[in-house]
Amino acid sequence: MYSKVSIKGHGIHPMLVAFPITFYLLTFVSFLVYQLGSVEIFWYKLGYFANMAAVAFAVVAAIPGFIDWAMGIPKDTTAKRDGLIHMLLNVLTLGLFAVNAVIISGTWDMPLSSLAFSLVLTGVGCLSLIGAGAYGWTLVAIHKVGVPMSSEQALLQDRYEHDERPQDHISFH
Repeated sequence: MYSKVSIKGHGIHPMLVAFPITFYLLTFVSFLVYQLGSVEIFWYKLGYFANMAAVAFAVVAAIPGFIDWAMGIPKDTTAKRDGLIHMLLNVLTLGLFAVNAVIISGTWDMPLSSLAFSLVLTGVGCLSLIGAGAYGWTLVAIHKVGVPMSSEQALLQDRYEHDERPQDHISFH
């Protein structure tokens, strides 16, 4: 288990990521419903709130995630590389939603006349979120980041991570 920030052996980063993920998706869907013709300002306000909450919760979730990556995952491993890609995709996602938060700030009572640019930002943000999630799942399922293991399992995982594993390519012989 490579998590350095945990409570009773449970990594905090995996516990927190559900919040920004939910708020990211809720932002996009709410703005999409509002833009496609709903006259209910509820959808705009829901998207507005979700966008602000997504940015805040993403920052909170990023802190233990960065600590786990920087101090928990061994250097020169595929887990370290995959963790870096996961982190960069999440930073991209956060950046897109943060830019959108700046654009929509102050429009709670007077929605923007068009959410086209916000939909592009949050749509691309959701796509980068999917990529980040794929790498996040790889960290858990393949590299066992945040997964408690027996000493035997940890030894095998260490060998796997340090290139004593089968090649990562398909061979046709």
